[in-house]
Amino acid sequence: MTTAPSTTADEATRPPTPARQRSGWSTLRPLILRLHFYAGVVVAPFLLVAALTGLLYAASFQAEKIVYDHQLTVPAGDRELPLSEQVAAARKAHPEGTVSAIRPSPEEGATTRVMLSGVPDVDPDHTLAVFVDPYTGEVRGALEQYGSTGALPLRTWIDEFHRDLHLGETGRLYSEFAASWLWVIAGGGLVLWFSRRRALRKIRGTSGRRRTLGLHGGVGAWAAVGFLFLSATGLTWSTYTGATIADLRASLGQETPAVSAAAGGEHAEHGTAGGTGGDAAHGVGLDRVLAAARDERLDNPVEIVPPADESSAYVVKQVQRSWPEKQDAVAVDPATGQVTDVVRWADYPVLAKLSRWGIDLHTGSLFGLPNQIALMLLATSLILLILWGYRMWWQRGRGSSFGRPIPRGAWQQVPPHLLVPLLAAIAVLGYFVPLLGIPLAAFLAVDIVLGEIAHRRSRKNGGGGGATGAGKDGEAGETAGTGKSGEAGEAAGPGKDGGAGGPAGDEPAGAARTP
Repeated sequence: MTTAPSTTADEATRPPTPARQRSGWSTLRPLILRLHFYAGVVVAPFLLVAALTGLLYAASFQAEKIVYDHQLTVPAGDRELPLSEQVAAARKAHPEGTVSAIRPSPEEGATTRVMLSGVPDVDPDHTLAVFVDPYTGEVRGALEQYGSTGALPLRTWIDEFHRDLHLGETGRLYSEFAASWLWVIAGGGLVLWFSRRRALRKIRGTSGRRRTLGLHGGVGAWAAVGFLFLSATGLTWSTYTGATIADLRASLGQETPAVSAAAGGEHAEHGTAGGTGGDAAHGVGLDRVLAAARDERLDNPVEIVPPADESSAYVVKQVQRSWPEKQDAVAVDPATGQVTDVVRWADYPVLAKLSRWGIDLHTGSLFGLPNQIALMLLATSLILLILWGYRMWWQRGRGSSFGRPIPRGAWQQVPPHLLVPLLAAIAVLGYFVPLLGIPLAAFLAVDIVLGEIAHRRSRKNGGGGGATGAGKDGEAGETAGTGKSGEAGEAAGPGKDGGAGGPAGDEPAGAARTP
């Protein structure tokens, strides 16, 4: 009588039966999850600083009105003094430096600003703004001012902290790094959330890590579009990516136009105050220059830049950064008072307009208080998301330590037809967004090397924990089994403490909690 041969030996040597063919998404999800996790851990401190300072900056517009109320406002009078007399009053009180720009009172009850450059003890990149009562000529004070929005000391300090941590050009790398990665983290989180939204739709009555995950994902999904916008607009004036964007706009003929300030073809820096006009009394004078600009339909708010030299013209430009934008500019001949050149906002190229709108929306200028409130809500949500993210990591360790990181090697499961375009995209990003592409390439390279080292050690030691076997301490292997909808379960089998794995799809297999 023959007996059926034992299959024990055969099963021990037979290659593991391959799992059913996984979809493109099921192979990409572990990679996106791992990238989202590590990018969140590494970039989160930078994003936290950016969010906190951004929150303060959004609030600084209203705070500035309160703190500097004496300098900014005056009792409304019956008739304004000629602009030349207002400037003369400012120069009498502050004869130092040279007049670089004048902003006439933009509305009833607002002061006139006379900006002085080259003033001792004032940052060379700033001006000294002298505030003059347009009705009486009284000088209401003088404060340092920065930028085209006329930021005063409080907002300037917060702005520079948000932009470069008060570390100059080197510090700008922090904000560019944060902006470069924000859209990746937000986009990856959005994809992960919507791939599992049904499983996490109900968070009421839940607790622990699942509830934190629900809050993290739910708030992140609502705020993701705002994060993508902040990332894109923040990069437009960053150091490296901003320069690339500027070059691209130039090659497409989409640069911001500048009004011709001289017969010889020189151009004033449209949007800056670059004049060196001494007491600003050139030729026909400020009042006639302003009248010529009014004839060209340049209403308030405007800024007048005196001629840079004898061969240059006055430049008068609108400086309204709220909706609707007013950015028209004219050049006025100081000898005749005639307008010699005009640039209209309506004639701006599309990308120039989009850039202007994007920056003004990012900074909270475009829609005023509602814009600033929206930015504060976005900043608050980003702060909460970061805190919830770290809390989830802690909860994975069951509240006694940070949990085990997401397992490496996810890239190995990505089929070539997806991996090759992915690597090509990283190469392109490395060129256009270097503070994203270079760290991302380094992350993948290190991940590959460490994964190969771990794989060789595992084979040398004869250990399991591979693609199909149980890992160390009984934890599931890296891709052992699949969870709901083909996603890897948190733990495919019993864990070290005999408990079953978590809800299907919570984490890739092998990412079991550390007891």
